[in-house]
This record gives sequence, C-alpha cells and structure tokens, in this order.
Amino acid sequence: MNLFRRLFSQEKEGDPVITAEAAKVEKQADIVTAPANFGNLFGDGATRPLSEDALIAFMGNGHLAFGQATDIGLVRNNNQDSVFALFSTNRSVDERPDFGLFLVADGMGGHHDGEKASALTAHTVALQVMTTIFTPLMTGGGDNQLPIAEALTTAIEKANLEVIKNVPDGGTTLTSAIIIGDLAYIAHVGDSRIYLLTKDGIEQLTRDHSLVQRLIELDQLTPAEAADHPNKNMLYRALGQNEAVEVDTLTRRLPPKSRLLFCSDGLWNQVDEKDIVEIVKQTPNPQEACNKLIALANKRGGVDNVSVILLQMPG
Repeated sequence: MNLFRRLFSQEKEGDPVITAEAAKVEKQADIVTAPANFGNLFGDGATRPLSEDALIAFMGNGHLAFGQATDIGLVRNNNQDSVFALFSTNRSVDERPDFGLFLVADGMGGHHDGEKASALTAHTVALQVMTTIFTPLMTGGGDNQLPIAEALTTAIEKANLEVIKNVPDGGTTLTSAIIIGDLAYIAHVGDSRIYLLTKDGIEQLTRDHSLVQRLIELDQLTPAEAADHPNKNMLYRALGQNEAVEVDTLTRRLPPKSRLLFCSDGLWNQVDEKDIVEIVKQTPNPQEACNKLIALANKRGGVDNVSVILLQMPG
C-alpha cells in the first residue's frame, strides 16, 4: 500500500501534541483544526478510514494557484524582506498529495544584516522542510517522521541558531505555512502576517509578537492608538534574538476557493483589511493581485519594504 493511501486508511491514536492543541482550540476558539475525515499527515493527529469515492474527490484535478511579489518601497535603500514559494503537484498511481511551502521573512538590523538574516532563514527552513518532510512524503518513508507542525518548528529553531551564528547583528520575522492538500500547517514568529480570505470575509490567523499588540491585549492601548505609537515596530519575539525561540503553530483547513495571504508589515501598515479584501476579490489572478497590493502600499507612502504571497485554493 503506497504512503498516501496508507496515511488515509490507518487508524492511529491521537498525538498528544495535537490533543493538547485541540483542547486549546476548544478553550480559546481561535484556531480551527483539520476535518476529522482528513487527519494530519505523519501522525499529526488521528485519522479515519477514507472511502474510495472520498479519496478520488479529494485528489481531483484542481490545484492551488499562487502569486508572490516583493518591493523595496519608496523610502528604504535596500530590501530586507525575503519570500520563498515551493509547490509540487503530480497525478500518478502513487497518489501523492499536493505539497507547498510558503514563507515571508522581514529582516531587521544594520544596512545588510537584516537582508542576510531573512535570506538565511528562508534558505535554512526550506532545506530542512525538503529533507525532513517533503522527501519522506515523496519516497514513502513517512512512517517514523515527526508530526509536520513539530518538524516545521524544528526547522525554524535551526534557522534561529544559524542567524545567531552567522548574522549576530541581524534578526528577522518568519511567517510560514506548509500546505498539504487542503490543510495549512502554519508556523509564525514576529509581526509578518497570514490572513485567510473566504466568502465570509477576512481573518488574521497569526498574532503579532509586538509591544503594541501586547499592550492591546492587556487593554492598555487601543488599536487606533497602536497605529500611531512610537514603538509600534518593536518586537518582543523574532529570530536571531535568543538561542531559544518560541514558535506559534496552528493548523487550518482551507475551504474551496478560499485564499491565504502572507505579508510583511510593509503591506498591512499601509493597506487596511477592507482594501485587501476588495483587491483580492476583484482580481482573480493571484500574481496580479500581489502586484496591485504592493502598488497600493507604495501609493500610500511606501515607507517600508513590502512582500506578499497569495494562495488561491481550487474549487
């Protein structure tokens, strides 16, 4: 039995990491876990038998489409953002699921330190994911692999140590997701963001690790006050700061025709959610939508580097 069919047919005991995550979901109601009949690959949760008809329906012939763009802006002298996108799809007797890795990293530091930190982080995470997740998935060696969320976190922890070692005066945010089928495994540090856009509107999936966001959560600052706060760009969590980095993770099912938007703060500081929704909805082509979002950020000042990745689910 090949790996994909095996992953969808075996009964497994619940993984304690995901069980704890599910409990947190029910308590906080801010994360939606994967559908029960899909399960999580590599032991990342319990699975249920999937019927042949359901398996065929899931595989289908539709594929995720995406666009990505980055721009220096109108004020900065260099672009310290890094973006990375990898997508694989195939149809064969092996029945491999579609796979994607997408990330945005916003570098911080001296003139070149920020761009080096973000680039090093993107490369390190990509190589680790290819080695520990993608290759085993493609070769059928996934039985003894770490859960995907844990493997992605480990990749980010390695990137953090690489930045400390090689770019001691630099740091970076990292907002990333592994897409397998219609599941998004998200890992996040800093204040770059991921938004989910559906027919019901827009939802920010990530939480900013910034001083002003923390003050908002403590009811010491309003969102309006935070927008003009002198320390609005100060982060309390980023890669390259400490040897131990805390990574936020969550898993979301992506509904048919939904869109997942990754962006650095150069976008969301200049373009509000209402305008993001309007541009994305009125622009079917993901690449064109990315270009329009960056153009609007620059039109409104372009005070920072701006990077965008937009995924569009089939349906």
